[in-house]
Amino acid sequence: MSLRSSTASRRDFLKASAITAPLLLDLPSMIAAPLHAPIGLQLYTVGPELDADPAGTIKRVAAAGYTQVELSPLSKVSPQELKKLLDDNGLKNPSGHHILPDLISHLDEQIATAKQFGQQYMIVTVPWISDVSRIKSNPADGQMGFFLALIASLTLDDWKWNADQFNKIGAEVKKAGLQLGYHNHNFDFKPLGATTGYDEFVRLTDPELVKLELDCGWMVVAGRDPVTYIDKHPDRYRLLHIKDFKKGFTPRTTLLDNSPGAPIPTELGRGAIDYKPILAAARKANIDLFFVEQEPPFKELPALDAIKVDYDYLANLTMRG
Repeated sequence: MSLRSSTASRRDFLKASAITAPLLLDLPSMIAAPLHAPIGLQLYTVGPELDADPAGTIKRVAAAGYTQVELSPLSKVSPQELKKLLDDNGLKNPSGHHILPDLISHLDEQIATAKQFGQQYMIVTVPWISDVSRIKSNPADGQMGFFLALIASLTLDDWKWNADQFNKIGAEVKKAGLQLGYHNHNFDFKPLGATTGYDEFVRLTDPELVKLELDCGWMVVAGRDPVTYIDKHPDRYRLLHIKDFKKGFTPRTTLLDNSPGAPIPTELGRGAIDYKPILAAARKANIDLFFVEQEPPFKELPALDAIKVDYDYLANLTMRG
């Protein structure tokens, strides 16, 4: 090899290195983006930890590898404090969860908060009913008892009422430059005649005004296949929740049911759900965001350790293709 060709080779190598070095430095984030989006965390997963130690918890979330979070409406941390903590730790917040009554009564305020955090999606976590006075629950059971009584009472007419509310609110949210969405649980799939509340809700809501966040774990618990729903509505589903339950549960549409065969939460990769076909279907759809959400109770690992296992599972799953 001549001196000139050797010099040219070194020059070409240095040019190539200059181009590829940033890609190599960014390899972890590329690996962790099977859906062309970073791995996010729904902060409900670490709710008690966040309330007890906001700064320490957000720092641990970032240290686990997450670069995006989805806000929970149950957080007791003030929006101002939480926004600063997210910024200080380099965490983006493209989506937040909301309660339907809050949007009905305080929509402008909710939109302003969503914009403050830089959210693109405003996701409603559960359906509601127009007349809550019809719900009879034991006061000793508190808010959770009331909520369980409410969802157990849902009729097809209630789901139609929800669809109407979502279309109205979705139009206002769209005008504000954001997108309304809905997040399912397993109880959405309770049979109501020849259909389910969820299927009726999807049919009656405007596809442009109301997108969907698919909670894969709860859909599987209900005995339904996330791949089937993604393939049927590739443009409706824009967000995924990724969670797992131990093998051996019996499919059901009742929430917090502790009867034999009840679903037991566990870390990703340690349970019953095979995410390879789900993520493969999601890659062909219009998914923008996805978030780890592990349900309590955390019996085997503390929540802040469990979220690292969850993150590593998804990152490694992506590396393996």
